[in-house]
Amino acid sequence: MIIVSILRNRDNDIAGFEVSGHAGYAKSGQDIVCAGVSAVTVGTVNSIEALTGTVMDAEMKNGFLNANLPGYVHPEAASQVQLLLSSMVVMLQSIEGSYGKYIQIKDVNI
Repeated sequence: MIIVSILRNRDNDIAGFEVSGHAGYAKSGQDIVCAGVSAVTVGTVNSIEALTGTVMDAEMKNGFLNANLPGYVHPEAASQVQLLLSSMVVMLQSIEGSYGKYIQIKDVNI
C-alpha cells in the first residue's frame, strides 16, 4: 500500500508531503496506481518550481518521495504554492476514491 502523509503547519497550510510504499495493484512497470501517484506527486514538485520559482527540498528513492517547502517562500508565491499542493491532494484523493485498497492519505500536523 502507498501511504501519503500531508504535512500541515499550525495554520493548516501544507508544508510538505511524504509518499512511501508500493501499491501492489499490478506488477512493477504495469501498476497504474503507482504510476498515477508518481505522476501527480513528482509533477507537483516540478510545477511548484517551474511556476513559482520555489524549490522544494525533495528526496526520492524507489517507493519513496519526501518533499518539503523551504523555510522561506516568497509572499507573492505562497498562495500559488498552496494552490498547487492543494490540487495535488485533490488528485490523490481521486485516486484513493477509486483505488482505496492500494493508497491511504493522511494529514499530519507538524
